[in-house]
Amino acid sequence: MGRRILNRKDLRADFDAAERRKDDEDEKGEEDEEKDEDEEEEGEKADGDEEEDGEAAEAEGEGGDDEEEAPKKKKAPPKPKVKAKAKPRSRAAKITRMRVVWGVFSNSNQCVATYDYPKRQEAVDHAARLTADKRNTHFVQPIKEPIEEKKEKEK
Repeated sequence: MGRRILNRKDLRADFDAAERRKDDEDEKGEEDEEKDEDEEEEGEKADGDEEEDGEAAEAEGEGGDDEEEAPKKKKAPPKPKVKAKAKPRSRAAKITRMRVVWGVFSNSNQCVATYDYPKRQEAVDHAARLTADKRNTHFVQPIKEPIEEKKEKEK
């Protein structure tokens, strides 16, 4: 009994739709919280203002509400999100120049000798001599090694 193959595009579309709904709910939740906070502040001001209004009215001789005369505070626009600074790219490692040499190896992959690239025949002869003398297998294989650049002497 095989399983039904999942359509990844449909799954992605469902996930995106759920994310959009979640974002919409978050925005509505934030608006509701701001309204609740504004109502609480107005309620606190109204409770505290009654005592102050009474004292202010006696001092000024007016009986009007300050809340009606005072303009309502406008909501500050949401601050734009600050993007994190992009990290500078790391420098690419300096490419070291390599050269190929011929290496004569023993059966245990230990390099016995090295020869420059044009001298392959000498390396093959050396491997044959070692195989005949020591009765162990020796072989020739190319090796890449870094070129040691000579630094010019400063005057």
